[in-house]
Amino acid sequence: MSGVMPSSALVSCLLLTLCVACLAQDVPPLTAMIQQIKDLVKFFFHGEKLIDLVDTKLPALLGNLPPPFDEEMKGIAEASGLPLGEVMLFNIFYEVFTVCTSVVAEDTSGKLIHARNMDFGLFLGWDVKNNSWMVTELLRPLAVNVNFQRNNKTVFLSTSFAGYVGMLTGLKPGVLTLTMNERFSLDGGYIGVLEWILGIRQGAWMSFLTRSVLENATSYDEAKTLLSKTVLLAPAYFILGGNKSGEACVITRSRQSCLDIWELDIQKGQWYVLETNYDHWKPPLPIDNRRAPAMKCLNRTTQKNISFATIYDMLSTKPVLNKLTTYTTLMSVSESKFEAYLRDCPHPCMPWTCDDIKKREGSVLSCDAPACPLHDITQVLMPQHPAQPRQACSDLLSLGPCCCLLHRTHRSLQLLQESSAGEIMCL
Repeated sequence: MSGVMPSSALVSCLLLTLCVACLAQDVPPLTAMIQQIKDLVKFFFHGEKLIDLVDTKLPALLGNLPPPFDEEMKGIAEASGLPLGEVMLFNIFYEVFTVCTSVVAEDTSGKLIHARNMDFGLFLGWDVKNNSWMVTELLRPLAVNVNFQRNNKTVFLSTSFAGYVGMLTGLKPGVLTLTMNERFSLDGGYIGVLEWILGIRQGAWMSFLTRSVLENATSYDEAKTLLSKTVLLAPAYFILGGNKSGEACVITRSRQSCLDIWELDIQKGQWYVLETNYDHWKPPLPIDNRRAPAMKCLNRTTQKNISFATIYDMLSTKPVLNKLTTYTTLMSVSESKFEAYLRDCPHPCMPWTCDDIKKREGSVLSCDAPACPLHDITQVLMPQHPAQPRQACSDLLSLGPCCCLLHRTHRSLQLLQESSAGEIMCL
């Protein structure tokens, strides 16, 4: 998808994306999602004036976006019937409110596995009745796997959301894998977005840069250079994987410069890099420590046992899996594998950490268990999967029931690439 797509082809492609994602819905999910964002904006800013500015002023700024993103937003507005300003608002929100976990791990044969949980919707409306973040719930029906093609050949694969033109997760066949996590900083994305609206447009949108790298980079090294040197609209972490042993890193970015590149170092026993939303050399916030349980699970799994299944198990460990999690994606360049799953964190599951849950639920949970701190997963999943006996784990890894059980159950969850919201080809 290089250059500006012809309007008719663009509208057809994006209309297909929206129709597949919104199939059999009384209220299209994109419409519901944007209405929720508008309601939140009105709540935070006490009135309709900002929404009026969105509808009247934002469309005039569309020409300042690089192609093909400007034309694609027009196509989404035409296909959905939504005002162009509101489609732009929907895309802007992703630059500010993503909270994620990404990992690249190398197995003993030198193959890389790249995976991520996409968490979105922090502070965007807590539904007390359903114990969930409202925006997170509205996002799940929008999740799609996208196959970007040129001349009938796949350029890259991505898990994304219908109506969103940037990319946060992707695989370029034979070349690289890439995810982007928000970096919490006082010089945050909201400042860059405000500057952009006011006419200071020196930085690139993070998700636009991610998509550009997936589309155009021809090597791991080229991608690393682009991601580390391009001036950005917001701080970010870029988690990059290549196609050779040792090609994996976390690039820590401020808006203006690269602060750190943390790379795999197999010689020193560093066989994975893992990033949440905090600089890896600093402790995370105590109320949002997803790093420790994720690392605990990986370390107990060991390099020789790493696989799609064991990494999925790690990403299913609370609080790595939490009420903000919308999907999990697993990618392998060497094996040409790309899988994505819609996620839901079953009760008991609070917004952030195990400690939060323990305070509310008592001692029923085992956040400090010797294996991955999934809670009694038998009680959560087995009633839905009666054909999966607990003893089926006995031939799997000796990590205890919380880790091994999901090896057999995770493929029973909703697999996006096999669902009706599967492959969308943009020609």
